[in-house]
Amino acid sequence: MSVPLEAFLLRLQREPAVLVTVEKTRGSVPREAGAWMAVFSATTGGVIGTIGGGNLEWDAMRQASESLAQPGAAGTVWEQSITLGPSLGQCCGGALVLRFERVDASHVMALRQRLTEHHQPLALFGGGHVGRAIVQALAPLPFDVTWIDSRDEVFPADMPAQVVAEHSDPVHAAVHELMAGSAVLIMSFSHAEDLDIVAACLQREREHRDLGFIGLIGSRTKWATFRHRLEQRGFNANELARITCPIGLPGIGGKEPAVIAASVVAQLLLERAGPPGGV
Repeated sequence: MSVPLEAFLLRLQREPAVLVTVEKTRGSVPREAGAWMAVFSATTGGVIGTIGGGNLEWDAMRQASESLAQPGAAGTVWEQSITLGPSLGQCCGGALVLRFERVDASHVMALRQRLTEHHQPLALFGGGHVGRAIVQALAPLPFDVTWIDSRDEVFPADMPAQVVAEHSDPVHAAVHELMAGSAVLIMSFSHAEDLDIVAACLQREREHRDLGFIGLIGSRTKWATFRHRLEQRGFNANELARITCPIGLPGIGGKEPAVIAASVVAQLLLERAGPPGGV
């Protein structure tokens, strides 16, 4: 669960809100279908999330605030079709449908499921400095993280709500239990563990072909060594092509954990978006 969603659901347990969701889109619009914001009463103030800003968002906030000021039952739903143009001061040229829904504490469980159903599962192997930086960078983003390490007491006490920490020894045994479609990042404290995790991912791919992006931290020299050892374990060139090493977007320099994390998370977002060419 992302940080904005966590904040929304915690506050929703205390007071009602109007949830505004981008239901459908056509053409160029500020946010994608599924984007949301929660509007709370004008007397308490506060908006969590965003549907893209500008007059579109301001008008949606106005409607939501007016609804909360009037008597009405939780669960009340209405929709609005909007064509973006000069009248809104937003000349994107597209159109969208906004869904407005009055919600309260009784909706928390259903909203948790609904608003996370498009999240990407991600397995992060390694609780070191870069792993911690990546977890922090992912906190506001639509990823549900399983953070795995073979060492005891390596995880911080406070973690984002969308992160589940897991101790696994041997660490590569956890690969078998990953959710289908998981992206995988491999950056354990030892090259031997990294190699075993990569091999376990390749074996799972051979059997099920159900993992997403598989990235290994390290240099081209490290990958050349790993490639040779994996070939000795029986993996062919097509299978080895599933591994991305080094990870991160090319051209972003710096070895600071936060810089590496920014580069890797940007790469994950590009992978999640798929090939270019959409409208």
